[in-house]
Amino acid sequence: MGAARPKQHLTLGGMTILQRSVATFDGSDRIDEIVVVLPELSADVLPVSAPRGTPLRTVVGGARRQDSVARGFDAVSPDVTLVVIHDAARPLCTADLIARTIDAASRHGAAIASMPTHDTIKRLAADEDEGRFADGTIARKTLVLAQTPQAFRREVLAEAIQLGHDGLEVTDEAALAEHAGHRVALVDGDPRNIKITTADDLAMARQLVRGDEDVTTGRVGFGYDLHRLVDGRPLILGGIEIPCDRGLLGHSDADAVCHAVTDAILGAAAAGDIGQHFPDADPRWKGASSIELLRAVVDLVRTRGLDVVNLDVVVVAEEPKIGPFVNRMRESLAAVAGIDVERVSVKGKTNEGVDATGRGEAIAAHAVAMLRASDGTR
Repeated sequence: MGAARPKQHLTLGGMTILQRSVATFDGSDRIDEIVVVLPELSADVLPVSAPRGTPLRTVVGGARRQDSVARGFDAVSPDVTLVVIHDAARPLCTADLIARTIDAASRHGAAIASMPTHDTIKRLAADEDEGRFADGTIARKTLVLAQTPQAFRREVLAEAIQLGHDGLEVTDEAALAEHAGHRVALVDGDPRNIKITTADDLAMARQLVRGDEDVTTGRVGFGYDLHRLVDGRPLILGGIEIPCDRGLLGHSDADAVCHAVTDAILGAAAAGDIGQHFPDADPRWKGASSIELLRAVVDLVRTRGLDVVNLDVVVVAEEPKIGPFVNRMRESLAAVAGIDVERVSVKGKTNEGVDATGRGEAIAAHAVAMLRASDGTR
């Protein structure tokens, strides 16, 4: 995959590939518990959960797939009579495919999802100095492509895993079951149930997920901030300094525009608020550049699979007049959000002499941000 983290922890449609796979099983009424087998995780990897309440536990896997499956099997509750195995790297599996595989395994002892091959299959000849050559054609009507889920009666899988312990090496549990003398039923798979192995696979999966999502799945957040104007401070709004004999009072640079935008983005991502991430009691943020805090929050929501689509900001101030600085603020915010300046709106308003902003004692900012699932281009 060439990524900085394991592929299962990359994002797809607003959640990790692993979480999307788990969510399908969590949402199935045929599943009583989930065991997630993982390598030892670093602190920057997002946790996996079952939001609908299916009991879930994680165990550390082994060096080979069959070792990991064996450790997962050891963690299954003793009263479970049928076990389903699924690759986390197949995040587009459906509840219907899970149910059909379970039904077939219940009847026959073992069953796997599979797809016919539509390509002509050539046997590869032994390595030759001149290059690679075909060594005959295999009748494709006798071949299927194995997918997961693969389901087994408990006793069938126990026999299969024991063969693995005895030294037999295979690429899936169905092969172990076959070696143990069990027939494996084939269930019609799903062409969308692709296994994500390369960056091209991930791009295809993202296209499939986006094709399923309506525009209404965009996420909208609202932000608001207000600071008092005082002597002896620079006036920073939207990441730029504005000529004024007073500035905004705050623990950081008190940029009300960036604070409102930051809260709008965090709100759209349901990721808390600016005070939780950058508390004013923490000396690290004393005098901090709010445009850099905003940049950190944009990066944070990207790790959750979300990108900023557009921003709309209203600045409420009697003085100074905001109009001459609007375009520079738009450019500053757009650069940090990673979007075109045409997707950022900044408007200046007065409060017509009403309350602290109307008396020129404070400046307030309102912001709306829209986020959407990452398209994977960044």
